[in-house]
Amino acid sequence: MNQKADKGQLILDGTKLDWHLDRVRAWERGEKVPPITIDMALTRACNFACGFCYAMLQENDRQRIDQKVIYEFLEDCAEIGVKGISLVSDGESTISPVFMDTVKYGASLGLSMAVGTNGYVFTKRKLEELLPHLTYLRVNISAGERDRFAEIMGVKPEWFDRVCQNIKDMADIKRQRGLEVTIGLQMVLMPEYEDQILPLALLGKELRPDYLIIKHCSDSEEGSLGVDYGGYERMYGKLEQAEALSDEGYSVQVKWSKIKDEGKRSYQRCYGPPFMIQLSGSGLVAPCGMLFNEKYKKFHIGNIVETRFKDIYHSDRYWEVMNHLASPHFNAQKMCGTLCLQHKVNETLDQYRKGQRPLKDPTGTPPQHINFI
Repeated sequence: MNQKADKGQLILDGTKLDWHLDRVRAWERGEKVPPITIDMALTRACNFACGFCYAMLQENDRQRIDQKVIYEFLEDCAEIGVKGISLVSDGESTISPVFMDTVKYGASLGLSMAVGTNGYVFTKRKLEELLPHLTYLRVNISAGERDRFAEIMGVKPEWFDRVCQNIKDMADIKRQRGLEVTIGLQMVLMPEYEDQILPLALLGKELRPDYLIIKHCSDSEEGSLGVDYGGYERMYGKLEQAEALSDEGYSVQVKWSKIKDEGKRSYQRCYGPPFMIQLSGSGLVAPCGMLFNEKYKKFHIGNIVETRFKDIYHSDRYWEVMNHLASPHFNAQKMCGTLCLQHKVNETLDQYRKGQRPLKDPTGTPPQHINFI
């Protein structure tokens, strides 16, 4: 494990599990540990139709998350010891009627709150209300040119203009108010989007978010999205050019570790879910998003629309599923999609279990976004 992070470092290609070793040690002793991070959505719906979207592979029985459900969920998270909640997962949470209340109430309970969004529905007034309550706000945008944005993101070309204005407003509000929130952009890169790497990096330099992260595209075990992982290597030079556009207030980073993995895992056991689980916008609780689909029902744990989360967490079912994934009866190399959200946590814990990495408390100042591992 990395033992040190520079002051204020943004770890965008790795894990912050090092700074939560109390949970790791408890897990190692066989204790039941609450997740550090929960990634979830407030709805399965979305107003975009991105060609790279994994959510189309995650269909499950839909239920509605209303204010009562989400407030009880947030209260349960705070009670059992969850530290951070990211509203990303398999839907566009900003179009849920409970979105703003969710962020504000979660923050009031002491939870670190974060959002991943397509950035379209915001107004400047809504951003002024929202940003003080967030650890980070990340806009998913996989093109830097108007027509290509429309083609890749599945929307009208003029939507590009609104998203860009919203990104600029986010950066301006943060700077003018001296807010601690981090504003980021994320490009989900498929080889056929190579022409947009530099235009997007240059667009970010103009709009002034804190960072742009360029990441791989995940795929199912059947290869349903048709991601050509062998096609990433030809783009290394262009990706390096994009990173070179970084300046003092704007960082372009590539998730090199996952891009160079070519969709392959070095581990078979799935140790990550006890530390980071995912909830579908339907309320479904599952170990990870790749197991949301109804065909993986044997891994489904419960639904917060029907059962309080703290009761789900304390249930035998929750730990039966977690223990199964970490057992020889499960093989992540053969039974999962590629490069999941928990990949770096899995990789780190697998290397520790095999004696390839030490387990030591890190030194130095903790990195940013420490509760989003």
